[in-house]
Amino acid sequence: MPRDNGRPPPAAPRGPGIRTDLRLIAEMVEPGSRVLDVGCGDGDLLDHLWHAKEVDGRGIELSMDGVHACVSRGLSVIQGDADTDLADYPDGAFDYVVLSQTLQAVRNPRDVLSDLVRIGRRAIVSVPNFGYWRVRFGLLLRGRMPITYGLPYQWYDTPNIHLCTLRDLGLLCDEMGVVIERSLILSRSGRALALDPGRLANWVGEQAVFLLRRRAAGDGA
Repeated sequence: MPRDNGRPPPAAPRGPGIRTDLRLIAEMVEPGSRVLDVGCGDGDLLDHLWHAKEVDGRGIELSMDGVHACVSRGLSVIQGDADTDLADYPDGAFDYVVLSQTLQAVRNPRDVLSDLVRIGRRAIVSVPNFGYWRVRFGLLLRGRMPITYGLPYQWYDTPNIHLCTLRDLGLLCDEMGVVIERSLILSRSGRALALDPGRLANWVGEQAVFLLRRRAAGDGA
């Protein structure tokens, strides 16, 4: 059973379901775990995890509208900024720390990623892929910043300030001593493929979900 967080249980889940990357994230979370959802939006993932996995869930969200939406659903969420407020959390405070579709929107992705694997025994990160073949061809043929399902904004109003490819993220993890335990690549159709973030994944994956942890002494170089 989930730990008692002093709040009433959330209301029953709303809507037809959660988006594909959030569903894949939820499948990586063990039942009854302690979960921190960073940039939790209106609480769809936390709400789903409460009902499906009975987690002890917390969230931080930059937008006050998002915080209000979460609280109205009975979720334990506070206003916070991933770039500045994660430093306040102690090491190993959670079993999982989740960052979905947000790493590319923070000011200091490397610092945020370091905090994620410090605060949680595992971190689960989902990102859009700027190396996706439709993005490459959009730039090549049209000469304009591409718009896709994973990157739906115009260049002038996008919140994404640090776009990367799956290979870029994989190389950063290697450099930081972060182990990719599992990676799922999402195609345009929403199909999930179990591929490492190499050349093929970087070509066919519109988005990806990574299960991460800090490298331990027994992992080797």
